[in-house]
Amino acid sequence: MPYGFSEPSTATPSRVPASRGPGTAPPPSPRFAGRAARALRHASPALLAYAAVRLLGLTVLTLWAHRDGRGVRHLLMESWDCDWYLRIAQYGYAHELGTRIDGNNLAFFPLYPLLVRAGDALLPWLPRGAAGLSVSLAASLLAAWGIFAVGDRVYGRRAGVVLAVLWGSLPVALVQWMGYTESLFTALTAWSLYAVLTGRWLWAGSLAALAGLTRPTGVALAAAVSVTALLTLRRSSSARPSLRPAARSAARSAVRPLLGAVVAPLGWLSYVAWVGLRLGRWDGYFAVQKLWRNEWDGGVGTLRRMRDLFLAERPALFVAMVTAVLLGSVVLFVLSAGDRQPLPLLVFSGLLLLIVLGSSGVYFPRARFLLPGFPLLLPVAVALARARTHVLVTLLTVAALTSAVFGGHMLLGWHGPP
Repeated sequence: MPYGFSEPSTATPSRVPASRGPGTAPPPSPRFAGRAARALRHASPALLAYAAVRLLGLTVLTLWAHRDGRGVRHLLMESWDCDWYLRIAQYGYAHELGTRIDGNNLAFFPLYPLLVRAGDALLPWLPRGAAGLSVSLAASLLAAWGIFAVGDRVYGRRAGVVLAVLWGSLPVALVQWMGYTESLFTALTAWSLYAVLTGRWLWAGSLAALAGLTRPTGVALAAAVSVTALLTLRRSSSARPSLRPAARSAARSAVRPLLGAVVAPLGWLSYVAWVGLRLGRWDGYFAVQKLWRNEWDGGVGTLRRMRDLFLAERPALFVAMVTAVLLGSVVLFVLSAGDRQPLPLLVFSGLLLLIVLGSSGVYFPRARFLLPGFPLLLPVAVALARARTHVLVTLLTVAALTSAVFGGHMLLGWHGPP
């Protein structure tokens, strides 16, 4: 399978329930409920293992914070970017560009704060930040499910379970259970890519559009969906002579990929256009990013920071970890390309890497920026899935413990944002 995608009829029904249009569907049928229950049972080992890994990380953080006299609730709900999103949810966006460095909230995309505002409106008695943390917790489980579904689809159930556990065992995985956007963005990304792999183009495009309203790197997912959809159209049109009766059916079936390709970038484009209109200049969003010192330089700034790290006598542990993640991600992408992963996975992870490495912005959050790039973990997941069970359990336990320690260090030992 050079591209790794297929028509909807080839998908395994038990993995993802059939979807219907919002507002027009009848109540779920027993058949639909049965498929959903079977899909959940199929994914339950991945979800349980993922939750266990993250509960371990939360336990280590809680004990560490208690020893240091720090409040876990504040760390998870209100620290750093969490506070930015909470203030957007409460007060809205800025009306002008200004000149303050790292001070314009238009750099933050709107879907997550909209969900936080909705949660606060529905449950106003919750403490500040609880709605945001609830969104992240729910989204993390959906993300783990979607990651499992992609791994299961491409390499089998065991690899899917390992992939979900590895995603929960990354060095900065604690962010998945904080008031940040990474879990929401990863959930939308995973299910959008799964929809592409199973030929559900309208779902793929719609989820990609929502991802484009969540993080700026949503443009990488939109490109993955659109490129794959257009290549599917090209291959299907060249495979069927236009004069045959089947051509009319083929033309009808081509509508969905085309719509998916068109819809996918609309979220990202709409927010960038809205910021431009709000600021009264066509490059308004990019001007905001410039105030955050986040411009494209082709990776010059990244290489300079790596050089400084290698020349330092005692580099900060967190910065060293970020550098290791960046370098390891490049190696994993090369391995992924060598394994001939499905095209949408390669396009997404490749563009995500290109954006993160090619930016001149702040260096130390870049391991967090790569959290949604779970396809990069597939070579490791496949290799571990082939190992003996005791070897697999040992290595995953070490990964989970290492993640828990790094998570505590990230919020309590590192004096900067994750």
